[in-house]
Amino acid sequence: MEIIMKAENICRTYHSGSVDVLALKPCTLKFAKGQFTAIIGKSGSGKSTLLRILGTLDKPDNGSITIDGEEILHLKDKELARFRRRKIGFIYQDYSLFPEFTSYENIVMPQAFDHKKADETEIDALLEELSITHCKNKYPAQMSGGEQQRVAIARALAAHPSVILADEPTGNLDAGNAETVAKLLSDASLKHDQTIIMVTHDRQMADYADRILTISDGYVS
Repeated sequence: MEIIMKAENICRTYHSGSVDVLALKPCTLKFAKGQFTAIIGKSGSGKSTLLRILGTLDKPDNGSITIDGEEILHLKDKELARFRRRKIGFIYQDYSLFPEFTSYENIVMPQAFDHKKADETEIDALLEELSITHCKNKYPAQMSGGEQQRVAIARALAAHPSVILADEPTGNLDAGNAETVAKLLSDASLKHDQTIIMVTHDRQMADYADRILTISDGYVS
């Protein structure tokens, strides 16, 4: 089993006035290529903190993170941003779409930054699978929250990054669309050897993953 991501002895403490809050207790995690991992926990358990650290959006107090054989925490900001764009796909709770661009433009943006041509056929197929073909030329303000979330999911899948990090990706979707998204993530891990790491509070969605980790009070098990 090829390990695509390894986080060793990472932890994170936040300072709130005179109080130190240990949001993530020291842990070591390994993620295999093509593996779909769900990390399940309640609100405030440390799920988002862990995902931000794995995605290099936040730095741990200690430890190291290796992705695709490269230790990344020593990289300078520009190098890290380039690495993140090429190797990691994100699905955020708040969609993070650019309001001045259409759905299609948002989806192809990661490829455009790297001067790559998007696969139109694949993107049309993704839009159809996610039931958002009608949103292709719409702007975020013209779509519902659920439609925007599905556009964000299409953007993460279309770029074929080595790792996709999904923060409650089905939280704003109805049951039918949530199931579609969970299946798409599972298929991405199988078809494209993408490593999927999803945090969720929904056990039903977690059951689509190859393995399930739990997090409680910052402790991962």
